[in-house]
Amino acid sequence: MKAESAGNAYGSDLAYIHDAGFGAFAEAAAQTLLALLRRGGVRGGLVVDLGCGSGILASAAATAGYDVLGFDISPNMVELSRRRVRRGTFRRASLLDAEIPSCVAVTAVGEIFNYLFDRRHSLPRLKKLFRRVHRALAPGGLFLFDVALIGRVPEGWRRSYMEADDWACLFEAEENARQKLLTRRITTFRKVGGAFRRDHEVHRLRLFERDELLAPLRKLGFRVRTVRRYGELSFPPGYVGFIARKS
Repeated sequence: MKAESAGNAYGSDLAYIHDAGFGAFAEAAAQTLLALLRRGGVRGGLVVDLGCGSGILASAAATAGYDVLGFDISPNMVELSRRRVRRGTFRRASLLDAEIPSCVAVTAVGEIFNYLFDRRHSLPRLKKLFRRVHRALAPGGLFLFDVALIGRVPEGWRRSYMEADDWACLFEAEENARQKLLTRRITTFRKVGGAFRRDHEVHRLRLFERDELLAPLRKLGFRVRTVRRYGELSFPPGYVGFIARKS
């Protein structure tokens, strides 16, 4: 694997909290993916999940009879995926380095293409990744992903929190539209033994304009449509999904 910088990329506590409290998005994306594959008559084959997180989408695909291969830059997320999906294969890697074999679908769910954990991240490198995805997909194969756009935080700054019996998560989100940059400062509290442990991470995301990604996908030969929901789960402001099919 080439040199990379994970920075604060989902340490053990935030990985646990993300899996426990923020899994609905991946679940909805998985159901959308499976419905599209079945509609196209694809009942088996390999699904490659870039930024697989804790393996929620991969688990749904494996249960439905597909083989799964996942990549994530966070070793904690990779470990959670391996525990959840015993039949799957999961590797720690930047999505920029992921070796994508022949497959029926590639997914990148949950702002995966926005994160700046790898310092080499850039739009030209994403375009190269799109080219690799296109080459790997079987004819009619699916490329499903979503991204944060400029306007993800319409008011420019927002603070929120979530909590459960054994964890709490507080975050601030600040958007700089001119620089196309979103910064999230995340503080977590997780119960370990009889006390709560505190941790802090800073995530930076590069925001896109829709056509920055739409145009290169179509140039490669994908038939693309954009969506504002996965199933019954609507996206927040400044968010869009892409469903691209290889001709």
